[in-house]
Amino acid sequence: MFYREVGDFKTSYAADQAIFPIRQDRWFMAILLVVAFVVVPFGVNDYWANAILVPFLVYSLAVIGLNILTGYCGQVSLGTGGFMAVGAYATYKLTTAFPELNFVVVLLMSGFITAGVGVLFGLPSLRIKGFYLAVATLAAQFFLIWLFNKVGWFYNYNATGQITMPTRELFGIAVTGAGTSPVVKYLFCLTIVALFAWVAKNLVRGRFGRTWMAIRDMDIAAELIGVRPLFAKLSAFAVSSFYVGLAGALHFSVWFGAIEVTEAYSINVSFLVLFMVIIGGLGSILGSFLGAAFLVLMPILLKNFMTEGLGMLAVTAKHTEILLMGVLIIFFLIVEPHGFARLWQIAKEKLRLWPFPY
Repeated sequence: MFYREVGDFKTSYAADQAIFPIRQDRWFMAILLVVAFVVVPFGVNDYWANAILVPFLVYSLAVIGLNILTGYCGQVSLGTGGFMAVGAYATYKLTTAFPELNFVVVLLMSGFITAGVGVLFGLPSLRIKGFYLAVATLAAQFFLIWLFNKVGWFYNYNATGQITMPTRELFGIAVTGAGTSPVVKYLFCLTIVALFAWVAKNLVRGRFGRTWMAIRDMDIAAELIGVRPLFAKLSAFAVSSFYVGLAGALHFSVWFGAIEVTEAYSINVSFLVLFMVIIGGLGSILGSFLGAAFLVLMPILLKNFMTEGLGMLAVTAKHTEILLMGVLIIFFLIVEPHGFARLWQIAKEKLRLWPFPY
């Protein structure tokens, strides 16, 4: 009744293979985009932009990148924070070395630089997998953070070791810098995330996605039917690192504006993004957004409830928040190991048969 394919006919293979083949899904996505681009900006202020919306969008992009590698290709990575740092420092060096370069070009170049670094550190995946690959990517995390912290060229020999994003404009409107409007920050990040989420959705549904999933499900059988492990794994590392590097570039340039690498891109960031992938759902673009929304919004809700509703001290509330987040993560993994994306899929299946028994 609420969610039906009845009367939704397809007259071509292309129509049947559309991203949203069901009319209800197309309408829902259209309404969601209109609300995000047209309605939400009217209520955006500094707090909503810097504490909720921009963090959600930045982490969503990073989670999509890690989901491509881990969820679709089955290659475990604990180096997300390091690759985000590559994107951030590439953006800083490009903007300071080439101030006349268009900012969108800078972001894309930062993504490609991170993709190259990702391929380099993805080479061990050709010989090792599972826990051993996770350790190799963890080594990449520590090496990259050490490199950016110790080599002065990366932060232009600043005495504090901090990098600061200069003001950059797009169509005459400042998108980075201290005076950037929160609405501009939000709309700029939203445009990039929406565009690259659409690209990722098409990638995982095409030839690349099929080769990644074949390697994930059974790499030996995939190789026997003609899938090249070298191409599949390294392409997954490249695409994943591109997305993570782009997220790191936005994290530094649009969200924070000034960072210090050991604080901004520590191992905690790598684990946070991995938890978002697990909670949202492995191998799901929608799950990437759901996982990012949960781990960005839930701490804020818990903190406000404990400090304002229960009157806790800020320090006590912070420790309780960390404890409750861990308990909630364990609870959701027990209830549904495949994440929020699977819960949404089950809900749609029930709606298809409602009001009949499922």
